[in-house]
Amino acid sequence: QVQLVESGGGLVQPGGSLRLSCATSGFTFSSRTMTWYRQAPGKERELVAVITIPGGSTSYADSVKGRFTISRDNAKNTVYLKMNSLKPEDTAVYYCNAAWVGGRGEEYDYWGQGTQVTVSS
Repeated sequence: QVQLVESGGGLVQPGGSLRLSCATSGFTFSSRTMTWYRQAPGKERELVAVITIPGGSTSYADSVKGRFTISRDNAKNTVYLKMNSLKPEDTAVYYCNAAWVGGRGEEYDYWGQGTQVTVSS
């Protein structure tokens, strides 16, 4: 059974930092691209950061570039999102995602339950 479980969210002051974790099981984590998304109230889900397999590349939304860092630990089947210099507009539910296309063209798309990040003074 594929599972993705986010943790590490909470309330933080503007300028503060948090590190989110996404612990996974049930699939070959080391061979999959992992993505963080977020969704704020009244807004559509937004892609935040992407990391490919080890030795691959990372990419970020312009709104978080230079402040957030995505990383992964294949030994722990876990992907992280380090969030620095947090702003109130970063307030959202953050979701971890694993998606890929199988060898026969079948699509896989798995999500965690989300973790709330609130940036407020």
